[in-house]
Amino acid sequence: MRRWSELPASAQDAVIAVGAFCFGASLYPMGLFSFGDGPDRGLPVRFAVLALLCCATYFRRSIPIAALLGGLIPLAIDLGLGASVPIWLIYSDLIYAAVLYGSRTKSRAVVIASAVLSVVFCIGVGIVADDWRVLAVAMGAAVAFVGTPIWWAITVRTHKEIAESERRRAAAMAVVAQLDRQAAIADERNVMARDLHDVIAGHLSAIAIQSEAALAIARTDPKSVQAVLESVRANSIGALDEMHTMIGLLRSSSNDSDTTAPRRLEHLPMLVDSTRATGTEVTVLRTTDHPVPTAVDHTAYRIAQEALTNAMKHAPGRPVDVDVHAQSGRLLLDVSNALARHTPRAANSLGRGLTNMRERTELLGGTFEAGPGSGRWRVHVSLPLTAGAAR
Repeated sequence: MRRWSELPASAQDAVIAVGAFCFGASLYPMGLFSFGDGPDRGLPVRFAVLALLCCATYFRRSIPIAALLGGLIPLAIDLGLGASVPIWLIYSDLIYAAVLYGSRTKSRAVVIASAVLSVVFCIGVGIVADDWRVLAVAMGAAVAFVGTPIWWAITVRTHKEIAESERRRAAAMAVVAQLDRQAAIADERNVMARDLHDVIAGHLSAIAIQSEAALAIARTDPKSVQAVLESVRANSIGALDEMHTMIGLLRSSSNDSDTTAPRRLEHLPMLVDSTRATGTEVTVLRTTDHPVPTAVDHTAYRIAQEALTNAMKHAPGRPVDVDVHAQSGRLLLDVSNALARHTPRAANSLGRGLTNMRERTELLGGTFEAGPGSGRWRVHVSLPLTAGAAR
């Protein structure tokens, strides 16, 4: 069977109408005919009036005001026969539906009209009966069959309006967050484009200066020309390598983790501070001031970020050591942390973390190692600093 919330509104109202008829029909054999003295027309007439009111109940949600007004016909007939509990219970549901599903103006009109008619009814009963006990019964019936459904409908309507307002607010915040994310991506791509411009401009400036020097000494010192040309070639290869890697980063859009531009190693202190804010003790053993190619700079930062994230996830609260230094033409990055006491961390428990770090390293022609040893988990990366090494 389908869930109730999955049924269309018309099907729900049909079930409610049938259920109301069955409920009312089950009360009549118990003798719940009239609140007071009145003619007794028997069950067939009562069932016919009940069926007519249940037909109006079917339209309680689609045309609630029309259903409420249409329900006055069987209600009047029931009053002529002698007011009965089933009819008044079902008609109170029509009042509830009119206040809940009608427009704000119509809902307010129903509330005012119901309040006025209830007061008039109670005053009329008090005058005609001339008995405070009858008046008390009339007032109790007004509260039970009119006041209660109106109060409950107003409460439900208020909660629904609040929920709808919160949904709209959440949707608006989602749009704003998406726009902020797109703006951040655009800003970081602009940063990468400026980095690419600076790198290529630096290499081309060096090539121009060295070419001019080569032309100047070609006639006086031919042997020095070879060294200058080798330097020109190295700068050319370096420029091409930087341009190839940076353009690849700028064009990547299939992976969210590669959509935004990675930061540089100069931002490593910010990363360390954010990690310390989670309660993880981080010790930076060494950092490097050695000139680092842009692609290597970005990759080293991202690997350090991934390694620190894994350390916080799989060994929370355990101290972490970070070591970055240049040696023999390579950038060496080490991130190690004490293993968690309860569960030794295995390589296959890190999801895509290790795979991403390995792929980033191999893309630049570096080497990557990760694994436990001596009670610690260690990530070691070696990236080339020489131009063209990543090719």
